[in-house]
Amino acid sequence: MFQGKDFVRLSCALALGLAATAASAESPMLAKIKRTGSVTLGYRESSIPFSYLDNGQKPVGFSLDLCAQVVDRIKADLKLDKLAVKLQPVDSSNRIPLIQNGTIDMECGATSSSPARLKQVSFTVATFVSSARWLTKVSSGIHDVKGLDGKTVVVTQGSNATGFAFGIKNKGGTFNIIQGKDHAESMLTLQSGRAAAFMEDDILLASLKARAPDPVAYAFLPETYALVPYGLMLPKDDPEFKALADDVLKGMMASGAFTKLYAKWFESPIPPHNENLNFPMSDALKERVSHPSDSVDF
Repeated sequence: MFQGKDFVRLSCALALGLAATAASAESPMLAKIKRTGSVTLGYRESSIPFSYLDNGQKPVGFSLDLCAQVVDRIKADLKLDKLAVKLQPVDSSNRIPLIQNGTIDMECGATSSSPARLKQVSFTVATFVSSARWLTKVSSGIHDVKGLDGKTVVVTQGSNATGFAFGIKNKGGTFNIIQGKDHAESMLTLQSGRAAAFMEDDILLASLKARAPDPVAYAFLPETYALVPYGLMLPKDDPEFKALADDVLKGMMASGAFTKLYAKWFESPIPPHNENLNFPMSDALKERVSHPSDSVDF
C-alpha cells in the first residue's frame, strides 16, 4: 500500500502522465481555433448549390450550411463564448494548397474525394455523390461522346473531371481539351461556342444549366462516368477534428436534418434567381445517408 508522500508522488506522476497524453492527442486544428478564437472557411464563388455568391455577394449554399453546423459544434465543445467565422474564397487550383498551408481550416465547397487527394488532405463522410458527364448545346447536334471527335471540349482546371476527360482521350478520343480557371469560365466557353462540350460533375452542370439565360438550349450526353463522393475538406492527419465534423454530419443524417437541408438546396427554389435544380437525392447518396462513410469506393 502507498502511504503519505509516496501516494502523493504517484498521484502527481499519474496526473502528469494523463495530461501529457491529452496534450499529445489534442487536435492541432482545434487547438489553433481555441487559441485564435476564429475559424476560417473556404468557399467557392460559383459552385451552385454547394457554395456560391448570392445577389448581395454573400457566400451561401448547401456546404456552407453544413459547415455552419460544424462551427456550432466546435464553439460548444471548446466552450467558447465567441467564435469569429472568417470566409476565404477558393478555386479549383488553390483549395488544396490553402488547406495544407493553414490559410483555411475547412473547405465548404464542392470538392470530390479521391485516393490521390487523400494523400494531401482529409474528407468528412460523404455529403454528396456525383458522376461526371458531358453538357452540350442542343443546336450542336451531338448525341454521344463519339460526336465530340475532332472538336474542342472544356474542363475546369484542377477539377476531378479533368482526369476523366484525359482518360477518355487517351483511350481513343480525338477531341482537343482546354481548361477554364473556374466553372463559370468553363460554362462561358461552352456558351460562346469555343467548346462543343463541358465535362464536370452532373450536379454542377445541372446548376450551371439552370442559371443559363436559356436552360433548354443545353442537354446532357447519355454517358456517365465513375461515381465520386463529395465531402467537406479538412487538413490531413487531424483525426480528432475529422471525428468532430463526421459526428455532426452523422447526427444530421440520422435525425433527418440532412435530408431536409438537401431538399432546401436541390429540390426548392434557391437564390439568386429562385431557380429549382429539381435534382432528387440519388440512390448512391441515400445509401451514404443511411450508412455514412468517407470511402471513395462504391
